[in-house]
Amino acid sequence: MNRMLKFGIVAAAIASAVPSFAQDVEEEEGPIGWTPIALGIATPVQLPWGLNRWDVYGLDLNLFYSDAPKMYGLDIGGLAELTRNTAKGLLIGGLANVAFENVYGLRATLGLNYCEKDVYGADLGLVGFRDTLHGLDVNFLASYQTEVCGMQVSGLANVSTVESYGLNVAGLANLSRTAYGLQLALLFNYTKELHGAQISLINYTEDCPSGFQLGLVNIIMQNRIKFLPIVNGYF
Repeated sequence: MNRMLKFGIVAAAIASAVPSFAQDVEEEEGPIGWTPIALGIATPVQLPWGLNRWDVYGLDLNLFYSDAPKMYGLDIGGLAELTRNTAKGLLIGGLANVAFENVYGLRATLGLNYCEKDVYGADLGLVGFRDTLHGLDVNFLASYQTEVCGMQVSGLANVSTVESYGLNVAGLANLSRTAYGLQLALLFNYTKELHGAQISLINYTEDCPSGFQLGLVNIIMQNRIKFLPIVNGYF
């Protein structure tokens, strides 16, 4: 009887401790603190130890992969670097730069520059993907975003699902719902509403309240003259 009573007391103690332990684990999911330097092979195999647990204000250098909640300074990941919150500074990832919040500064990679929110500064890489770009974007292949304010240069195409402000240069095509500024491409420019200029072999817009087109084929659907070679504009 005494053994059963003791067993029951121990079991009850363990059961009551489990929720407390689980709560402690959940509380530790946030950042531990901050560090001026993080060095290692791949997060969390680094000093200081901890997977995405240390904000870095200074240098984050990992041979393969770096992962930090916040990164202010220089971040280099041999294969990739990831920032879960705000990133400010110079960010270099061999094959990818990934950010879940806003990025301020310069990112460079041989592969993908990805940001779930906004980029303020410059992205250099193979492919760019973000919500909004404010600044310079240079891609060997293509870029994709909802809105761009600044200058984009891509080997194949630039795509903005909402608006583009500034200069868009592409080896093949520029696509934007509304364009303010200049679309310059070798093959094709497209926008639903043009405020500026399109220069390409084929230019298409549904409406052109202000601006013109230069190319072999120029189409403005909401215009008295819908098609003209060489030059077309608002009439």
